[in-house]
Amino acid sequence: MESKRIAVAAIVIDEQSASVEVNNVLHEYSDIIIGRMGIPYKERGISLISVALDAEPDVISSLTGRLGQITGVSVKAAISKK
Repeated sequence: MESKRIAVAAIVIDEQSASVEVNNVLHEYSDIIIGRMGIPYKERGISLISVALDAEPDVISSLTGRLGQITGVSVKAAISKK
């Protein structure tokens, strides 16, 4: 078993119709979420979400992979080394 890491996932939603699916995926992973901040940028028609996570790297990758498959969504994660 890999040790848990702290990570931050940055999510950009370019298509507002994707928001429901993003929220559903995040809800599925709620047990690893430390905190979340969302910023709707109405002038540009996008939303920005940052999510702090505490999980094994493969679980973090699973979450970001699922989010990245949603049309209109971009996601990147920064994972701690320890």
